[in-house]
Amino acid sequence: MKILAFAGSTSSTSINKELVKFVLKSFQEDEINLIDLNNFSMPVFSVDLEKKGFPDGAHNFLKQIEECDAIICSLAEHNRSYSAAFKNIFDWASRINVKVFQDKPMFLMSTSPGRFGGGNVMNTAKTFFPQFGADIKETFSLSKFYENFDSESGVINPEMLKDLNSKIESFKNQIKK
Repeated sequence: MKILAFAGSTSSTSINKELVKFVLKSFQEDEINLIDLNNFSMPVFSVDLEKKGFPDGAHNFLKQIEECDAIICSLAEHNRSYSAAFKNIFDWASRINVKVFQDKPMFLMSTSPGRFGGGNVMNTAKTFFPQFGADIKETFSLSKFYENFDSESGVINPEMLKDLNSKIESFKNQIKK
């Protein structure tokens, strides 16, 4: 199974990327492609720029999705929505292929330092991603990241870890049918 994984952030200290890396430890038997959104930089989307053609980064992002069997991502929440970097990549890619996620099964996550755990961006993505070809199989939101996550151990809150592990197993069962 080929897994495409990414955090919806370009921060070098992304807590969402830490969460993705932790979850990927449960997929060691699979082929993992962990991408960094910094490698897909492109100008801010506009219809004027679109008339001149699509950036290579947008095509490359879609190619990564095309070549995978499943997607694991954790979205950063900026002002209750997607990060500007992710939204820009998403906007460009959706103009090339409205089914950005190409009907691939997805494990959608979010985390934040606050008690809602990126719940706003999670709720937005759960509503809109299926319209763009995401087959969301499982979701997980980790609240209070700095209280519930340790860089050595991962998720340290026992109840949250149990919930996450249950969702990982469910996702695996759904994608390996």
